[in-house]
Amino acid sequence: MQVIVRDNNVDQALKALKKMQREGIFREMKLRRSYEKPSERRAREKAEAVRRARKLERKRLEREGF
Repeated sequence: MQVIVRDNNVDQALKALKKMQREGIFREMKLRRSYEKPSERRAREKAEAVRRARKLERKRLEREGF
């Protein structure tokens, strides 16, 4: 993947790269490089959901002052 820098505006190119990273484009490209078995996909998605839930719970507890 490449981003073209126009008129030596590196900041704008970096902004585009960061936006793609936030949207998860790089992660999705990595996942689509090779075939993923349905069972592996389910396991990965479940692990991601558990990670997200733990992170949200941690943030909630931090906000409440525990």
